Amino acid sequence: MNEDDFEIGSCSTELVMLLDSEDIQPGSTAGYQTCKTIYLYHPLGGKMVDRPIKMAMNEPRTVHVAQSFGLEQRLRDAFEREWKALGANQHIANAARIARIYGVSAVAMLVDNQEANQPLDYRTLYKHNISFNVLDPLNAAGSIVLNQDPNAQDFQKVDGIRVGGKPYHKSRCVVMQNEDPIYLAYNPAAFGFTGRSVYQRALFPLKSFIQTMRTDDMVSVKGGLLVTKIKGPSSVVNNMMQKLSGIKRMMLKRGKTGEVLQIGDNDSIESIDLSNLEKPLDAARNHILENIAAAADMPAIMLNSETFAQGFGEGTEDARSVAVYIDNIREWLDTVYAFFVRVCQYRAWSIEFFQSLRADFPELKNTYSLYFSTWINNFEYRWPSSLKEPESEKVKVDEIRFKAIIGMGDALLSQLTDDPENRAALIEWMCENANANEHLFPQRLDLDFEALLNNPPSQPQQESPGAGMEL
Repeated sequence: MNEDDFEIGSCSTELVMLLDSEDIQPGSTAGYQTCKTIYLYHPLGGKMVDRPIKMAMNEPRTVHVAQSFGLEQRLRDAFEREWKALGANQHIANAARIARIYGVSAVAMLVDNQEANQPLDYRTLYKHNISFNVLDPLNAAGSIVLNQDPNAQDFQKVDGIRVGGKPYHKSRCVVMQNEDPIYLAYNPAAFGFTGRSVYQRALFPLKSFIQTMRTDDMVSVKGGLLVTKIKGPSSVVNNMMQKLSGIKRMMLKRGKTGEVLQIGDNDSIESIDLSNLEKPLDAARNHILENIAAAADMPAIMLNSETFAQGFGEGTEDARSVAVYIDNIREWLDTVYAFFVRVCQYRAWSIEFFQSLRADFPELKNTYSLYFSTWINNFEYRWPSSLKEPESEKVKVDEIRFKAIIGMGDALLSQLTDDPENRAALIEWMCENANANEHLFPQRLDLDFEALLNNPPSQPQQESPGAGMEL
């Protein structure tokens, strides 16, 4: 099969035409189709979008519900089961991916037998089947334009979305934007005055990167080229001499390891010298990668896939830079996480769940609304640390903290014997801080602080001066 017989797909041709275009210059605008093409076919398109999201969501967040008095594990298990059943992690990752590609995305929640334009009653959400759709700017075109009137209440704010002419109330959807919108800065990839695509500033260096790939391809093709120096025939070239030269070239081409090839005294064979290309090509490639990373505001090491430990100093700084960047990505994801957390809480901790808890814990005397409000107010969703430490180091840190807690208790508890209110508050503080040391104590300690407050310790009896003395 020759080159003319190979049929190139239309999408691949689209990428070639896009990146070969002379119209792409520094500052060129990335439209909807341009962003889609780069993500689908450019070697760095997927890495620029997906790598930060995967690193940020590599380890799941952990659920904590303070002041739940022995119910935390039941609350945590119910929440995590519902979170998994909703497929929340996948929906969040898809929404973040689309937002980074085009500059904006939306998640819409559909509830059976309910109109999408009506406010959502979360209290009855557990009774219905729900599903989520992750929408790109083309699906919601015209509804996430954002108002540019600085006197309007919805100035550069999203007030619901519209999909195919069907409106969604803002309680049933959440919108993500990559970077904040700039006043009167229209984003053609998102069809509105919204955030920007991660490719917007990096369009020109992304084009330059393709040239380095073509150079690599040329070097790999020419790397096996052999140059032979064969003494030419005399001025009178006959048919026999031409055949002899052809035989030499054929034998050289077919020769392989373990065979012996004989050449003439004046003949020489050597490979083509490409050593002068190595340093300029590597330097140009690294500079292009750094330009792309700078344009996308991400650490260059995440694009070039180099090790984090070239040296102790460099490796440590690289790791810290990446950790700060990942923490920023996690903070950016908080908006869509909060949307799914609220849905999951109302479905996991429903009135039916509370009734099952009351059957197992008869001491739950208050109403469901009171307990539910307490659980939500004390709910915390923690990310694991971006900088990984050995387990031994984590245990040492928790051990030092625990010793400080014990020291605080030894210093103050003896002074609060006659003050049951402050004594109970101190013990509660010690208990909560001890529960935070999960590497020392996997199981939480939950005490009834009301009972502790109402039952202060009895005073030790004072012995009389003459007690125990023999007469």
